[in-house]
Amino acid sequence: MSPIARPLLAASLAMLAIPAFAEASVAAAPVAAPHAAGIVRLHSANDFDQTVARLKSDVVAKGIRFFDQIDQTALGAGADLKIRRSTLVLFGNPPLGVQFLQSNPYAGLDWPVRMLVTEDADGSIWVAWTDFDFIANRYAIADRAPQFKMASEVALSIATAATTR
Repeated sequence: MSPIARPLLAASLAMLAIPAFAEASVAAAPVAAPHAAGIVRLHSANDFDQTVARLKSDVVAKGIRFFDQIDQTALGAGADLKIRRSTLVLFGNPPLGVQFLQSNPYAGLDWPVRMLVTEDADGSIWVAWTDFDFIANRYAIADRAPQFKMASEVALSIATAATTR
């Protein structure tokens, strides 16, 4: 075996030795939402109301400003238009979010952060939000990589808290 192949084989074998339970301790990765560019989502193990409540609770527990909750289903009902359950939650951390507006004021169209809790036709509950890499590209913001990384990590943490039991 070549000297280059030996370390690669050793690394591969070490990866196989990682216990299966280690995988379960890692937060679920968001998946792309169908028919929506730049949107990611997590499936919830909780019912709709519990998912919304847990999302809001985690935002507050993290010291992030909660701005509002909009029941889009009720808005539809008020216009005699039926839609599946959908609630938009708006929140943010101005010392972080305003930095994106410093780089491009049009980024204000995506701040404060929005997370959408939806129910599919089969009863599945999801938490969806705009991927922060997508936002950075959308507004051509190249000078805030650490801030976008932090925003991504916090959003995933909040969505995970809302969707896990």
